[in-house]
Amino acid sequence: MPFKHTTPGLRQAAVAGSFYPASAKKLNQKVADLLAASPARERPDLSGIIVPHAGYVYSGPVAAAAFMSVRSVKSRIRRAVIVGPAHFVPFRGIAAPSHRAFVTPLGEMPVDTEAVRKLVEAAITVIDDEPHARDHAIEVELPFLQAIFGELPIVPLLFGSASAHAVATAIERTWTDETLLVVSSDLSHYEDYAAARSHDEHTAEAIEALKEIAIGPADACGHLAIRGALIEAKRRSLAIERLDLRNSGDTAGDKRSVVGYGAWVIGKRP
Repeated sequence: MPFKHTTPGLRQAAVAGSFYPASAKKLNQKVADLLAASPARERPDLSGIIVPHAGYVYSGPVAAAAFMSVRSVKSRIRRAVIVGPAHFVPFRGIAAPSHRAFVTPLGEMPVDTEAVRKLVEAAITVIDDEPHARDHAIEVELPFLQAIFGELPIVPLLFGSASAHAVATAIERTWTDETLLVVSSDLSHYEDYAAARSHDEHTAEAIEALKEIAIGPADACGHLAIRGALIEAKRRSLAIERLDLRNSGDTAGDKRSVVGYGAWVIGKRP
């Protein structure tokens, strides 16, 4: 069985104090302020979101637009599957952690270890803690989930060198009516402001048209998470609605070299 680094325990916060506040009080207030600044959108049919994963000063306002919508399904959701890219450790396939919980300054988020076990037994994922150790793609989404749900069980999945269809299979096996799918991805990287706006608009249109094949690594760092979600959304006849599309030039001011961010909800067609 393809296990590595199987010692159980807690996955400690890696980017507290850099991507978001390390103080529980300040983090709680920051998340509350970001959510309060986003217009509420009632989407009782919502089953998933696509959100960015940069530092809150950059992508927090965009991410908050999607998480604010999630409040409309709070009573139905019992688990979240979070899928994103591994930024630091190269590996093949999809990695789940051996940890029993992820930690942020707001507390613990329990890992659904039974769901992880089933994915590993089906040879869909492997257990590998190394890609998760320093990565922010999953971690930065957790304080938003904690603010809305408290200690919601999570299935944290990072992809390395994999296929979009492999990611879609992992999503298909874990995405139920009581599960929120969280696709963690930024968009274009380090283009000038005008070029990024054009590039990200093209990517956004592909996402909304469910054209997964049109999205590549230059379009989104989490391109395989997005593509996997689009494959499964199309299979389920779901629709994707844009909530926000901006870049760091809009949120943090410097327009010379920016990173793009988008927020979408996945739900039933009107």
